[in-house]
Amino acid sequence: MGRIINVAVRLIQAGRNVYDRKWSFLVLFAIAFFSSGFILGQLGLLPETTSATVVEAVTSADSPAPTVVELPTKIEIPKIGLSSIIVNPTTVDIVALDRELLKGAVRYPTSAKLGEVGNVVLFGHSSYLPVVGNQAYKSFNGIQKLAVGDVVTVYSDNTAYTYSVRNVAEEKADDNTAIPLSVSGKVLTLVTCNSFGAKEDRFVVTAELVESHLISN
Repeated sequence: MGRIINVAVRLIQAGRNVYDRKWSFLVLFAIAFFSSGFILGQLGLLPETTSATVVEAVTSADSPAPTVVELPTKIEIPKIGLSSIIVNPTTVDIVALDRELLKGAVRYPTSAKLGEVGNVVLFGHSSYLPVVGNQAYKSFNGIQKLAVGDVVTVYSDNTAYTYSVRNVAEEKADDNTAIPLSVSGKVLTLVTCNSFGAKEDRFVVTAELVESHLISN
């Protein structure tokens, strides 16, 4: 019994000594800890950690790229020698839109923009008179000659959007079918007629987006 008491007394005394010197012990422990870490680091023995930058990069790679939405500025169709500027009015007033057609092709204001899901609808005049003073009257000459698979390129200020023709149709004046603006994919529709308001026969070309790429200015 006496031996047990002596052991207990010694343990208590040792605990008091450690407590009295706790700050010295903590300082020594910290020095030993950081010194060990420094030495292991110099030897390349520390485990690698994933930085926040890498995590952000992985997250960015797994996430879809933000959609870039742009206004069209030019259209080219090499097969029929077509090249025209594109005007982007902000009104749906028919008189105002007809005035814009005198400058080139016109994007219908409520249709999709380049890069958006939806239908980019472009109107343009066509004229086969031997002499035409304003070349805008010939903006969409020959689109009725296009065939499935032909290439149409529409440009923004910075990007070229390539479309492939999927349908060419002639719509009669008594056809009341409207051009759909809301579609599931990225679609381009070309329409040629005398004016926005007149009810006359017209040719309608529908194409779907194949690819887009930046262009050098």
